[in-house]
Amino acid sequence: MSNIEHVARQFFEACEAGKGWTVCSAFCLPDASFSSQAEPLAEVVTLQAYTDWMQGLLSFMPDGRYELRSFATDQERRNVSAYAVFMATHTGEGGPCPPTRKSVVTDYVYVMDFDGDKIRHMTKIWNAGWAMRALGWL
Repeated sequence: MSNIEHVARQFFEACEAGKGWTVCSAFCLPDASFSSQAEPLAEVVTLQAYTDWMQGLLSFMPDGRYELRSFATDQERRNVSAYAVFMATHTGEGGPCPPTRKSVVTDYVYVMDFDGDKIRHMTKIWNAGWAMRALGWL
């Protein structure tokens, strides 16, 4: 396993467990950027804000979990891609509305770009509209 793959896996696991920037920052440049074409994340432009967003999401979807389907390293382009399926039920207070008690199973991909051994940028590819409809948020 390459070093960037090892760092990416540690970051992925911490982020998906809702550890927030306090833990995830160890794997990233301090000013790491973030992008996504998903509506709920349109204003999120730093990786710090995204990891804290994930932490918040899991506060009202406490059964949130993922199944990792693919993890690939592109040494030439210095990036690692993780494809996973997120599963959760909106049971807790918080989020865009009162608990709907509805569940979602949604595919997503992280593409983590590296500068040295630290993540400098991450792109999240996700069909947020579909997921939000499944949860009863739209």
